[in-house]
Amino acid sequence: MKTIAWDVDDVLNDLMRSWFDDSWRPSHLDCLLDYDGIVENPPHELLCVSMSEYLISLDSFRFSEAIRKMRPVPEVITWFHQHGERFRHIALTATPLRAAPLSSAWVMHHFGKWIRSFNVIPSKRQSEQIPIYDQSKEEFLRWFGRVDILVDDSPVNVAEAQTLGIQAILLPRPWNQSPLTLVEALNVLATLADTTS
Repeated sequence: MKTIAWDVDDVLNDLMRSWFDDSWRPSHLDCLLDYDGIVENPPHELLCVSMSEYLISLDSFRFSEAIRKMRPVPEVITWFHQHGERFRHIALTATPLRAAPLSSAWVMHHFGKWIRSFNVIPSKRQSEQIPIYDQSKEEFLRWFGRVDILVDDSPVNVAEAQTLGIQAILLPRPWNQSPLTLVEALNVLATLADTTS
């Protein structure tokens, strides 16, 4: 049985869309950008703000009630119901360490039937002084050594996984160049259960 490592934000959920539509735009009425225009991640330059201002806004949203109410991506939760038991699953997310308990609780609440392991690469924040074990998903995947497939929205993470011999699926988001629709990407993922590594 193959093991899939799932990114959390913008793969299992729609964090960027939720933050942008429910937090950023209501507090920045002069913003002319829409979600599909977020062709860079992080999008601070598109928003004409500093990285620090963007991260403060995103982190505030992570700790709001809205994040707890965020629903899974419908196509992804449907995929789990249809194909989840054919694979083993872990979560592999990059998030600030202080947000990891909330992210983990959200994952276990919505995907705990399938995802039994939650792993975090702490996103750097000036206020957090923590030991560094892995600085990237690539470093974690190399150390962990049990992942067959990575599902992520970052082209960098996908490419780095592939250099390790791990199959990788790039879930389409405005900031990446995935040639597939979301449903097509998930259909490809379903076919990987019976292929050899």
